[in-house]
Amino acid sequence: MKESIELEFLSWMEVEEVLNNYKVVLIALGARTKEHGPHLPLNNDYIMAEYLKEQVVKEVPVAVLPTLQYGYYPSFLEYPGSISISEETFKNMIMDICLSMKGYGVKKFYIINTGISTLRPLRSACEELEKKGIILHFLNILDVDKKLDRNLLVQEGGTHADEGETSIMLHIAPEIVDMNKAEKDYDPRPKRRGLTRDPEGDGVYSKTGIYGNPTLATKEKGKILTESLIAEVIKQIRSLISI
Repeated sequence: MKESIELEFLSWMEVEEVLNNYKVVLIALGARTKEHGPHLPLNNDYIMAEYLKEQVVKEVPVAVLPTLQYGYYPSFLEYPGSISISEETFKNMIMDICLSMKGYGVKKFYIINTGISTLRPLRSACEELEKKGIILHFLNILDVDKKLDRNLLVQEGGTHADEGETSIMLHIAPEIVDMNKAEKDYDPRPKRRGLTRDPEGDGVYSKTGIYGNPTLATKEKGKILTESLIAEVIKQIRSLISI
C-alpha cells in the first residue's frame, strides 16, 4: 500500500504530480477554540481530530489537507473563548475547498468531523457538491455511538465534555484532562438547543459548559470509543475509494 501524503509540505509541482495517485483527499475538522467544561481545554476537538487523522492515514492511502480549526459551533458562545462561524460561511468554506481541489482533478473528499452542530451544514454541502460532480463523505459520531455496547456508557445523558468525550481524551491525551475539575452537569429537560449559563434561558442549562457526567470517564472506555471511531472512518474511506 502506498503511503498517505500531506500536501502542505510539497511544492505545487510535486502536488500536481502526486494527486494522480490518490482517489480521496482527507480533511480533519476539529475546533481549536470551543469550550469543553473546566476539565478540558478549548482545543480538545482539534487534538482529537489530529489524533484520528494520524491513525487513519496509516491504514488508507489518502492525500491530506491541513486540519480545519474553525466551524459552526453556535451552542457554546456563552462560554468565553468559544468561536463559531455562521452555518452558511462554514458550508461555503467546505465547498470552496472541495471546488478548489476539483480544479486539480480531485473529486472525492472525506472529512473527519468531530462535531455535532456541523452535521447539518456538511449535509447541505454534500448535496450541493454532488450537483457539481464532487463526492463528499464525513464522519457522524452519533451514528458510531449507536453501534456501541449500550452498557459501555452509564451516564444519564449528555453529548459534550461528558463521559464519552472525556474518556476519549483520557485515552489519547491524558495530560490535557484535569479530572479533579470534572463534575456532572446535566439538564434533562427535552427539546432544548444549545447550552446556556442562564438558568432561565431557553437552552440546556449548564453552568460549567458540560452536558453529561465526565466523572464516569475512564481511559478503558476511551480506548473502545476511539478504536470504534478509527475503524468506522477507515471503513468509510475505503468504501469511498472503491466508488
